[in-house]
Amino acid sequence: MAGHSQFKNIMFRKGRQDKERSKLFSKLAREITVAAKAGLPDPALNARLRTAIIAAKAESMPKDNIERAIKKAGGNDAENYDEIRYEGRGPGGVAIIVEAMTDNRNRTSADVRSTFAKYGGAMGETGSVAFMFDHVGAISYPADKGGEDQMLEVALDAGADECVSTADSHEFLTSIESFAQVRDALEAKLGAPASAAITWRPKNTVAVPEEAGESLMKLVEILDDHDDVQNVYGNYELSDALIAKLNE
Repeated sequence: MAGHSQFKNIMFRKGRQDKERSKLFSKLAREITVAAKAGLPDPALNARLRTAIIAAKAESMPKDNIERAIKKAGGNDAENYDEIRYEGRGPGGVAIIVEAMTDNRNRTSADVRSTFAKYGGAMGETGSVAFMFDHVGAISYPADKGGEDQMLEVALDAGADECVSTADSHEFLTSIESFAQVRDALEAKLGAPASAAITWRPKNTVAVPEEAGESLMKLVEILDDHDDVQNVYGNYELSDALIAKLNE
């Protein structure tokens, strides 16, 4: 159920992002630039950069944009960003993790805190909700790559810890330490993944009532829309009716 719910939530988020491609591309480009600056500008020798490029391609980011973001890392105009994780609670008691890259910690912290408060949540201390998630590598492929049993065999061969199959996709889970190695092994076997990222995966999900769900999604939307925020994760489960209402 959690896998199915997660897919539905991702589809809701993706539908909203499709309306704001420019902002999404800016965030993807920032991750590419930071990854290239932190290591080598060659994705074959920089696992984080390779992951960032896969994520950008999954969102149909143009090749020119990707190359420009890599080149920016070697220029004098490349900004210096701090990577920060914020944690808190949203409406309905939902646990939320926010990953940000910022050149001004005080500004970003104040913005995130006020957004939590405005939409019925509260920002907590680092570690206050992270224990409710697993920090893992997740590599996804479409369902037509094979059956569930076949994908379990592929997962074992590639060194993945688990494969969660739904009607729509196969998601291979791995430790952060093994992520690059497993992703490369899967790519050699199945081709380029639909997505591959280090993510916060909830250990359990919380069913959110409709009223709280609308406030929660507004909170997630505003946080995700912030220029300094890269990713927002939550342990919520939305009903089909609420998703349909939000997508109207």
